[in-house]
Amino acid sequence: MNTALGAIRVKTKGPIESIHEKVLLDKSKKRDLDAFSKIVDAYQGRVLGFARRMLRDEDDALDLTQEVFLRAFQGIDGFDGRSSLRSWLFTIAHNLCVDKARKRARTPGQTSIETDPQTEDTIDFPDVRWDPADAAVKAELMIVLDKALDTMSEKLKSVLLLHDREDMGYEEISQTVDIPVGTVKSRLFLARAHLQRALGDYLNER
Repeated sequence: MNTALGAIRVKTKGPIESIHEKVLLDKSKKRDLDAFSKIVDAYQGRVLGFARRMLRDEDDALDLTQEVFLRAFQGIDGFDGRSSLRSWLFTIAHNLCVDKARKRARTPGQTSIETDPQTEDTIDFPDVRWDPADAAVKAELMIVLDKALDTMSEKLKSVLLLHDREDMGYEEISQTVDIPVGTVKSRLFLARAHLQRALGDYLNER
């Protein structure tokens, strides 16, 4: 099996220009593994990062990322181009992550916030990528945020990661997760509220 499909080779590259992406897709549909390997190189780092944050397990994330691209290669004839290639790949990743999470036994104390708020207004929450001067405080905050992600439902977590980590807009997330734009906004609101509550509890303790 070609290494592009048989093992994860983590490389970080920029997005493929749309004209080159179309060429690669056309060649991949003809089972050109060299062309598909370029797609893998361009997107596997992003997909792996998403899987890591969704599953919180390195081995599971690596296995799932490999499965994403295996499925993509096997089903590439069904990609009609109505969504972006990125959205299509993240749709596969999202569905696999949700399936994986459902198979896991729910841990005691795990919370699930599913009720949509009456308003779709967003709340301000600091970007988790900020760089505070004190490295120790940053490390503590990241632990707090990681724990908050662990107790967040998959529905909320996936929308938050796609928006804040992958810089997807509401419309693209809507296509990727297959939910209305209004639901995307509601879930993003709830996810940020969940993180803000965890951060507030941490700051109050300090």
